[in-house]
Amino acid sequence: MPFDVYQVLKKDFPGTLGHIPDPPGYLYVRGTLPPKDHKLLCIVGSRALSDYGRRVLTHFFNTLQGHPISIVSGLALGTDGLAHTLALKHGLHTIGVPGSGISDEAMYPKTHARLAQEILESGGALLSEYPPEFRAQMWSFPKRNRIMAGMSDAVFMLEAGEKSGTLITAKMSSEYNKELLTIPHPLFSEHGKGPHQFLRLGATIVTKPEHILEVLGLDSSQQNKSFTLHPLEKKLYDILREPKTLEQLILLLGLSRDDLLQLLSSLELKEIITVHGGAYVRLRTQLT
Repeated sequence: MPFDVYQVLKKDFPGTLGHIPDPPGYLYVRGTLPPKDHKLLCIVGSRALSDYGRRVLTHFFNTLQGHPISIVSGLALGTDGLAHTLALKHGLHTIGVPGSGISDEAMYPKTHARLAQEILESGGALLSEYPPEFRAQMWSFPKRNRIMAGMSDAVFMLEAGEKSGTLITAKMSSEYNKELLTIPHPLFSEHGKGPHQFLRLGATIVTKPEHILEVLGLDSSQQNKSFTLHPLEKKLYDILREPKTLEQLILLLGLSRDDLLQLLSSLELKEIITVHGGAYVRLRTQLT
């Protein structure tokens, strides 16, 4: 399925990007930008993601799921990649903002080429102020950080070393009057030096996912269990009007066992299907 590149002018920029002091002239976009009523949450952190950071972010997404939130991150290794992956698994819209152009050939890093495709296939978006074939440069990453911070309603810094590039996005969030959120870390953790520095400067401390929802103005009790499925997920969901075994689904969908198991796992994480008596069945979940 091709995903054509199109240009978006300032009046149609996502979130509040058009109101920052130094907005781009226009954006190159692939895929679908979030609905206007979605809250945009930028998630940044270390490329060398710690086990502690991974556990915290995975735990938080169980509560963010089902709310009108779009996850913004930079497609980088570590925290960015996990943020996008968790958004996909939990049915949240997500926007990838690479430090490169957004063509398949130029996309950086190459190791996340498949993740970029999954973002598009799920109904998310890739965007950049750089032309589609632009190759990432050292100076292009700090510039793209202002795009991420500028469009978002809040910036969540998961972890960062003392000289991490993540701190650039954190500083920009303050310059743009965006709420900066972060978590406490063990006292001697290298990953906690950035968060602790900004906590002393007034960043909002987050110790449970409901704190993020509060900052975004969302009611944690109003979790919406409806999901928009991409075409293959919808086809599988429709087939499961009656319970089906794994072998039956392989024959009906024409997928390899590994691809089908990945698809089934995605729907299980979204609490749309489950396994009962050796067969896959629907849960009573409303879909959009």
